[in-house]
Amino acid sequence: MATASAAKTALTHVRVFDGRQLSAPCTVVIDGGVIGSDPRGAQEIDAAGAVVLPGLIDSHVHLHSSRTLEQLASYGVTTGLDMATWPAELVATLRKVTGHADFRTAGLPAIGPDGVHSRFPGMPPEAIIRTPQDARNHVAARVAEGVDYIKGIAEAPGHGGPGEENLRALVAAARAHGMKTVIHAAGVDAFTIAVDSGADFITHVPTDGVIAETDVAKMAAAGQIAIPTLTMMEGILAGKAPLTHLRESVAALHRARVNVLAGTDANTQPGTPFAVPHGESLHHELERLVQAGLSPTEALRAATILPARAFGLTDRGAVEPGLRADLLLIDGDPLADITATRNIRNIWCGGHAIAPARHSMTDGVPCRCR
Repeated sequence: MATASAAKTALTHVRVFDGRQLSAPCTVVIDGGVIGSDPRGAQEIDAAGAVVLPGLIDSHVHLHSSRTLEQLASYGVTTGLDMATWPAELVATLRKVTGHADFRTAGLPAIGPDGVHSRFPGMPPEAIIRTPQDARNHVAARVAEGVDYIKGIAEAPGHGGPGEENLRALVAAARAHGMKTVIHAAGVDAFTIAVDSGADFITHVPTDGVIAETDVAKMAAAGQIAIPTLTMMEGILAGKAPLTHLRESVAALHRARVNVLAGTDANTQPGTPFAVPHGESLHHELERLVQAGLSPTEALRAATILPARAFGLTDRGAVEPGLRADLLLIDGDPLADITATRNIRNIWCGGHAIAPARHSMTDGVPCRCR
């Protein structure tokens, strides 16, 4: 639950993650909804050497109610990048929610007529695109609703997806409107289609093999960004197949210097293959990214400054005066041990003090994502 914050709070003797390293002990000021610079008149909290991180950003979530925004915030995830929420009336209602996690959304996704997503309960027919003109109409409708980016679903040939031509039309139409595009790809062949669409972001890594070297090279050359969602993909494969190729795909992307963002696919959507808990799962995702070859510093950047820059969120992602007061105070050194992000002491979301999740992750409660 969010609580009203003091007009001004000064966190003293904190070490700040600046995107590269931890600072020497200093003072961070929360002045209303932003990070301030003048501690005079502030209520002081002596952090005794604890670490301040920028509020975490989950680059792939699904929102269902204000409860999901509350749950994100309670684990220090102060921004969720939603990859499909509808109808537009629900999105409008969620935009009015304050005191919990902030979000951006793709609204209704663009899907094929016979793919897996077409069978999700409540998926409206207007999501289906069969022609390039359908794709252009879909983008225009989402833009009119006020979405923040466009989401499309790639499927392997013959699996009922929108088709290569239609996805390219979707990306081109979004670009014409000044919008970025995220394409879902959960298989090796679908991943190739997603990369060739020219989308800005490819979300997921394949469950049926390692991303083709040619696709990795194309992504690196084009500046495309990956959101692997290892948490979801592990959940899909758990007990059915080895998980090593998931991390091998991330390692290949990382070696090629493709930017990798931390996203979980958190959802409670009926019909999905695995329910990923909001908030808690991002800490698990950071640990899996480190196991796949990112350093703890790189993993933290993947959940802070990198998604902020990639999605144009210029008011967050770092601990700097003038930015949103989205902050996470933790015990331990996350650059030495990424699991320290679970040791949450305090959370602020837009300057609002947030109570950490009831079952503190410092108590050794394991993430439900296995």
